[in-house]
Amino acid sequence: MKVPAPRNRTIRITDEEKEEFKKNLIRINHPVLPLVIENKIINQNLFDVIDYLPEKFVDLLFIDPPYNLDKNFSITQNNKNYFKALKPEEYKDWFERWFVRLLKILKPNASVYICSDWRSTYLIQDVAQKYLIVQNRITWEREKGRGAKSNWKNCSEDILFCTVSNDFVFNADRVKLKRRVIAPYRDENGNPKDWKDGFRLTYPSNLWTDISVPFWSMPENTDHPTQKPEKLLAKIILASSNEGDFIFDPFLGSGTTAVVAKKLNRKFSGVEIDEYYCCLAEKRLKLAENDKSIQGYEDGVFWERNTLNHIRKVKNDNSRS
Repeated sequence: MKVPAPRNRTIRITDEEKEEFKKNLIRINHPVLPLVIENKIINQNLFDVIDYLPEKFVDLLFIDPPYNLDKNFSITQNNKNYFKALKPEEYKDWFERWFVRLLKILKPNASVYICSDWRSTYLIQDVAQKYLIVQNRITWEREKGRGAKSNWKNCSEDILFCTVSNDFVFNADRVKLKRRVIAPYRDENGNPKDWKDGFRLTYPSNLWTDISVPFWSMPENTDHPTQKPEKLLAKIILASSNEGDFIFDPFLGSGTTAVVAKKLNRKFSGVEIDEYYCCLAEKRLKLAENDKSIQGYEDGVFWERNTLNHIRKVKNDNSRS
């Protein structure tokens, strides 16, 4: 294994760790009850296990499918996990074929979040609204990536927020955002109005600009090429589930959904075809037993990017004065 730079905190696994973590993975080849897969990672092709999953056990379904791009997801030579871009209507048909089969796992009041990019959002929404209620479209800023000289830089992704019915969980108070005060209004006595220490607590919107994509110096970072940030999953899980609820991810990748669910006291399961990523997820789950922190989320609120250190400094200065 390549020796990382001193400040590189990317999570990797040794061959010895992989052999140990493999023991925790499961495979299913017949219908199972929720208890069998609870807090377990299923190391198989989703399309081979989808019909064996239990019915009506999921409170929150998070779907991060391959986008309609040519993409190699494998980082090991032994695994070939490649998605080849399709024509738009073919991608739509591909998505619908397995999406419909997943719907049976949802409880009547379940929520579904589906990730996509500008190329495929409209295709996925056409499918989703045939079977679910599309409540909103979240757009989040993905600030990483190179610029383009002949086009606008792609630095955002979409997430469709859907529900099975109009009876669903949404905890707006649990996903408030701390924002810097731009216009610091004061009342007639000169006291700050709805703000403190230069920040105001606001309700969430469908435009997320406070997310940092994992990179090499962040403790949650892995080598997975499309890893979603823990902060992003925390927003979704806190808003659309309660403690003890069951969270499911059919394209689990390096395990972010499972890790955040565990940190927030939810049950979880997911399917991932790549054994290395499954083992990587198991290592992250083990680390989460002793570290439940989520970067950018503290004191029950989410913070704008690069603001936590500022507020800590203000508190320290105030305590010394």
